[in-house]
Amino acid sequence: MFYWLLLALAIVAEITGTLAMKWSSVTGGHSGFILMLVMIAISYILLSFAVKKIALGVAYALWEGIGILLITLCSVLLFDEILSVMKIIGLATLVSGIVLIKSGTGKKERVHAAV
Repeated sequence: MFYWLLLALAIVAEITGTLAMKWSSVTGGHSGFILMLVMIAISYILLSFAVKKIALGVAYALWEGIGILLITLCSVLLFDEILSVMKIIGLATLVSGIVLIKSGTGKKERVHAAV
């Protein structure tokens, strides 16, 4: 459970860093770029700890996929970006892919070939 919490925190840090980047580019300030660098670095560090116990493909798919989903939704709410039908279809496809990757990753017994 601890490693899933680390992954969730990595996702939050990624979202915060990416939104800070957009906020800085909109407002013209430089403090958002510093926040972006710090949060993206924290995100990668937390992700690197999470993959110690979570399969890399699952962790990365969740980290990137949930990040894209929430960043898109936040950018619509915070920065008045347009959420087109194509974006909605893309996000639905993304969520479907994450679900498939997560459900396709389970603990399986290893089969050793007789030598």
